Amino acid sequence: MAMDTHFAGIDFSAPSAEVARVWQALVATGARPAGLGARDTLRLEAGMRLHGNDIDETTTAVEADLNWIVGWKKDDFIGAGPLREQKASGTTRKIVGFEMLERGIGRHGYDAYIGDTKAGIVTSGTQTPHLKKSIGMAYLPIEHTAPDTEFDIDIRGRRTRARVVPMPFYKRQK
Repeated sequence: MAMDTHFAGIDFSAPSAEVARVWQALVATGARPAGLGARDTLRLEAGMRLHGNDIDETTTAVEADLNWIVGWKKDDFIGAGPLREQKASGTTRKIVGFEMLERGIGRHGYDAYIGDTKAGIVTSGTQTPHLKKSIGMAYLPIEHTAPDTEFDIDIRGRRTRARVVPMPFYKRQK
């Protein structure tokens, strides 16, 4: 069955042919197609938070370590009171970067443990092709967020060791 390339009086066969030509030229020069998985790995390596995973309606910019995006110098803005209170007094939890010390990948929704106590949750995690290790982000109690702090992640019923590391995981050389 032939595809209809006309819509609202416009012939889209010419643009489609042009798109195909550009695509083929890119692939011929070595470009490789990449999807959402690649985008997710790259944003995680850069320490970028993803709404719905790392930040949502239950987290604040202070907890998510995103103070730099808040207009602190403005007199008033939505949520100014609670955010200023958290900035001054501190939070009970904070997002951290982590790398796995044992084989496994901490994934979104996996529980984080300090000793035998469930203490937090993994928000994002992957095996990075560039860094060649398993990394992720998790919310942990504030007293367990210092670099090199070790904790466990429950990966399908098996406690697996992880360590807090600074974010971003990767910085491009200038």
